[in-house]
Amino acid sequence: MKDFQKPDRALILTYTPPASRPGLEALLALDDTLGRILRTTREPMVGQMRLTWWFEALERLDREPPPAEPVLRALAGEVLPRGVTGTTLAGMVEGWEVLLEEPLGETALRTFARERGGRLFRAAAAVSGAADEQAAVAGEGWALADLASNLSDRQVAARARELARARLVEAMGWRWSRAGRALGALALLARFDLEGGSGAGRVGRLLLHRLTGR
Repeated sequence: MKDFQKPDRALILTYTPPASRPGLEALLALDDTLGRILRTTREPMVGQMRLTWWFEALERLDREPPPAEPVLRALAGEVLPRGVTGTTLAGMVEGWEVLLEEPLGETALRTFARERGGRLFRAAAAVSGAADEQAAVAGEGWALADLASNLSDRQVAARARELARARLVEAMGWRWSRAGRALGALALLARFDLEGGSGAGRVGRLLLHRLTGR
């Protein structure tokens, strides 16, 4: 998995209400951390062990103070007080775990989309105070688009792109609330990645979304 582009992230974070920004940053940092495990681990068993550690650490946030780990501390301080549980966040690990399977089938793609992207965007909506019903659908499309760009199997990548496109079209067919526009912008970026959009048009479209929610 490739890292989320830092210039895009800096821009999108400005779409989020200032009080909610640290929570969204913490959630994206968790997603980065879980993705990095898959990128840097060659042995599936080692990857599984590292993901299991995160699953258990996230669940413990519901009943214990966080350990001296920056991402966990940020989640405990900025996300859990807004009603998102550690158990809910631990479910994201289950999405990443399916990538340890070979080959990736239809069920694995849908599980990855739901548990990684859907959970992440629902949590981000809660943190931001957004009531956008399409958040989970947008998250699934975002996750699948990212996955498709990193798969070497062309057939599986094509199917991931097909599933991603359908979800992103649905998600962007609605008007996003002001509190949810950072998530809408992430969905837009995912569509640009699928369609090869870049440059001034990309930035202009993001700014239009910021103003209108479309």
